[in-house]
Amino acid sequence: MICSSRRLIQVAPAVRHAFQQRFQSTITPKKPSKWRTFKNVIKYGMVGVAGYTGYHMYMHLHPQAQRPLDPNKKTVVILGSGWASTSLLKAIDTDLYNVVVVSPRNYFLFTPLLPSCTVGTIDVRSLVEPIRFITRHKSADIKVYEAECIDIDVRDKSITIVDNSELKGENTTSVLPYDYLVVGVGAQSQTFGIKGVEEYGCFLKEVWDAQKIRTKLMDCIETAAFPGQTPEEIDRLLHMVVVGGGPTGIEYAAELHDFLVEDLSKWYPELAGKIKITLIEALPNVLPAFSKQLIDYTESTFKEQRISIHTKTMVKEVQEKEIIIQGPNGEKGVIPYGLLVWATGNTSVPLVKRLMTKFPETQNVRRGLAVDDWLKMSGTDDIFALGDATATKYAPTAQVAAQQGKYIARVLRQLHQIEVLSNQIENTKNAEERDKKLRKLKKAADIKPFHYSHQGSLCYVGSDKAIADLPFGPGNLASGGVATYAFWRSAYISNLFSARNKWLVITDWMKKTLLGRDISRE
Repeated sequence: MICSSRRLIQVAPAVRHAFQQRFQSTITPKKPSKWRTFKNVIKYGMVGVAGYTGYHMYMHLHPQAQRPLDPNKKTVVILGSGWASTSLLKAIDTDLYNVVVVSPRNYFLFTPLLPSCTVGTIDVRSLVEPIRFITRHKSADIKVYEAECIDIDVRDKSITIVDNSELKGENTTSVLPYDYLVVGVGAQSQTFGIKGVEEYGCFLKEVWDAQKIRTKLMDCIETAAFPGQTPEEIDRLLHMVVVGGGPTGIEYAAELHDFLVEDLSKWYPELAGKIKITLIEALPNVLPAFSKQLIDYTESTFKEQRISIHTKTMVKEVQEKEIIIQGPNGEKGVIPYGLLVWATGNTSVPLVKRLMTKFPETQNVRRGLAVDDWLKMSGTDDIFALGDATATKYAPTAQVAAQQGKYIARVLRQLHQIEVLSNQIENTKNAEERDKKLRKLKKAADIKPFHYSHQGSLCYVGSDKAIADLPFGPGNLASGGVATYAFWRSAYISNLFSARNKWLVITDWMKKTLLGRDISRE
């Protein structure tokens, strides 16, 4: 009996194995579910994104050692840190040139989202990218000086800079030589010589402009809430006026409306219904660069949001508490206001005006530096001008300036190649080799003129709606609404210069949605 039991125990695994082999083919294998596949894709995708982001963050915070400046290389001096100058700085090859940056501010500002900072939708720091975050990741050292250029000596090929910081050292002035000079100093707000604009108006071009607007906005609201104010004074303090119907003016009015509806109505219920927004435009309609369909959509959206639009209306004078206007029929009027935001266009900065006086024959366009098709300043061989500092056929937009900066980086690369090939040809005795280098030189010397590729225009119009005028085939694709707003956000996120800025802006949007905007006065 014991032996039989042992045999059964020994046989049982063999029988079980034979049974499994016999019936294995009759069992249909389970197909992986689509839901499980989707979860795996999401899981591994998130791991990949986290790893990619972590790697770039690490590399960003740990820049490599750089080669020092080479005295045998030519020097490119870049004036400014706006769209044009920063795009050039990111694209320029520091293996070919010594590079020096001079700017009154040591950072790049993502200006398209600046209206969002005036009401606390986005923090100002989220739109700022320090210039050294860019220069320290180049292969060779780049000198960055936070200073203002006050003079350009074209004959000696040098510039004079002064320290513009509040805290100054023993030396506050310096002279820097250049071989190529790139003028990308931007422009300042155009006031058209209207009395009182600079004294009482707020511009919207720089960080401090957004901070000033935010402070004055909260001043108006808190002062209106002060006990004993007359109804007339409350109405005046809560009347916000925007002059300029371009994208900047439209987007600020839209952000102000959202701030009113989403936040002020909760925390200042006694004042929210009295706040009034008025937009003044001298032209027949707002957003003249957009299609008629989108202009009508914007105006109808503003009407729904109870934002008043006065077109064909000119500002004649700005006083401390009132604006003198002239209507379409020439009639004069008075508009009391608490906050005035001036967003009417650009004019040249003092440095550009002084530079233009040195070339009276070729620099005769008042709105900026005249340049040729290669963005070389007319009348010079070694000065390039970009962005809002120039007077070109293109609109003064960030999109144009960014493409110009990348273009100049390519031009400088070709100029270096021309110089190297020319020297090699002089020292080459072999005829065949010389002919080969001559062909290369001819190709390098064929520098194509600048060509602007328009990628479309976007504008936020409030209430989570935006408009887009995009090139599509032979014509344009015009769209507006909530879906366009999602596209507007994604487009701006993709255009931010660094992963750091992208995450900061996304976080700010999330904080605004979950926690609301901050209403404290700075």
